[in-house]
Amino acid sequence: MQELFNSVLGNQLGPFGPLILMGTLGAVLILFALPVLLKKKSDPLDRLREQSQTGRNAASDAVGRLRPKDTKGAKLEKYSAFLEPQNEEEYSAAQLKMIQAGYRTKNAVRIFHFAQFAMGLGALALGLVFALLKSNQQEMTPNSLVLTVLLPACIGYMAPKYWITRRVASRKEEITNGFPDALDLMLVCVEAGQSLDQAIIRVAREIRSGFPALADEFEIVSYETKAGKDKSMVLKDMAERCGVPDVASFVTVLIQSQQFGTSIADALRIYAAEMRDKRVMRAEESANKLPTKMTLASMMLTVPPLLIILIGPSAYDAYRMLNEAQF
Repeated sequence: MQELFNSVLGNQLGPFGPLILMGTLGAVLILFALPVLLKKKSDPLDRLREQSQTGRNAASDAVGRLRPKDTKGAKLEKYSAFLEPQNEEEYSAAQLKMIQAGYRTKNAVRIFHFAQFAMGLGALALGLVFALLKSNQQEMTPNSLVLTVLLPACIGYMAPKYWITRRVASRKEEITNGFPDALDLMLVCVEAGQSLDQAIIRVAREIRSGFPALADEFEIVSYETKAGKDKSMVLKDMAERCGVPDVASFVTVLIQSQQFGTSIADALRIYAAEMRDKRVMRAEESANKLPTKMTLASMMLTVPPLLIILIGPSAYDAYRMLNEAQF
């Protein structure tokens, strides 16, 4: 029976027919088992809390119906136990990374893990289909079969993480490049008689076209300050969201200036001058690195043609003399 089964699969799917069939059945079983595993049972305590808050939240619910809701992440609420880290520290770290990438919604972490899971399974299915089609045309070794199926799945799973890492790096670079200009504008506003809060709002509006990420951070600072949050905590949260050392140093300068009662304009003037000097130093550092980076490229582009020109005729003559000596 087993030999008949193997012969039928071999005629239809090639020599790796049983392996392909087992992989397909495993993927199908996983897809059928996931809804059962991810189904989240409602907690009785949650129902009691909802009933107790029904009367108090009637007005806020009426207002909430008029506001746009995050329906993309709300649909994944029942899978939050699987799509979100259960450890508080891990969840905070993941949420901070998403905020640094520019995704500030409540369900950003959940959507990110769902994208990893969905793209991994989708790429795995595509790899499996491609392996089936390729096995019908030619024989495949087990190593090539495993690479054909698993390599797309790994790429699909790591693609969202790579995207977030690139977003964080580009956003930090944008904030670093725009921060000296923002400090100069803030210094002008403060010296013109505006308060620090008004200067932050004006700077956020002025630098929006060139550095939108930094403008968003300044707007968040202004909104949290208007909401009554402590200014020191607001500035520290800004430094944590940006993840840039220059912003962290700036926050430390402002907090110390506020605690010791020194002039904010003087502190901004000195720090803005330091940021300008630091930007010039970064530009000089990049310029000094350029010859070193170009050395390898110049060697690869100039040395082989030079060797061909210098040694090529001699090598050709030696090869021709050897052929003549043999005959």
